[in-house]
Amino acid sequence: MNLKAKLLMAILGLSITAYGQKYKSVESYVKFFSEATLENIAADNKDGSSVFDEESKQIVFSIPITSFKFDKSLMQEHFNENYMESEKYPKAIFKGEVLNYEKGKANQKVTAKGDMTIHGVTRTINVDGVMEYKDGKLQLNSVFPVRLEDYKVKIPQVLWQNIAEEVEVTINFIYKPI
Repeated sequence: MNLKAKLLMAILGLSITAYGQKYKSVESYVKFFSEATLENIAADNKDGSSVFDEESKQIVFSIPITSFKFDKSLMQEHFNENYMESEKYPKAIFKGEVLNYEKGKANQKVTAKGDMTIHGVTRTINVDGVMEYKDGKLQLNSVFPVRLEDYKVKIPQVLWQNIAEEVEVTINFIYKPI
């Protein structure tokens, strides 16, 4: 088990019961997209980790901020140094519960409620998504908005036409049983 998986299991700690199936992510894809007046901005990240406990319905995911890849290296540099302050706030983390998950159901719409921490700010959010079983794996897909000001990500006034106030976040995790 790699260090990321061990860390996520430690985060879940005693809140996960000893019963039921636990899953850890074996693949992840996270994307954010900002549609703005002058230029659209997108970045991809394949280094996220997640753990889901089917019995307790607890879910945790962690996304390393510096792993977002941009088409333009200068955008990546500004994102990490000026906006996200990645050295100070290296990860985005969600800890919560999948409220309407039904164990064993093949394809289902779900809502996760929990605490999202970005840029050192934690907020309780509800996120809709789809969980499905395919080829012995569990897959989670979701698309949701994130308002930058909610997480105190400051955009200089001179760049207000370059970066949207709200970005669209897409997450896809593929899990295997632990």
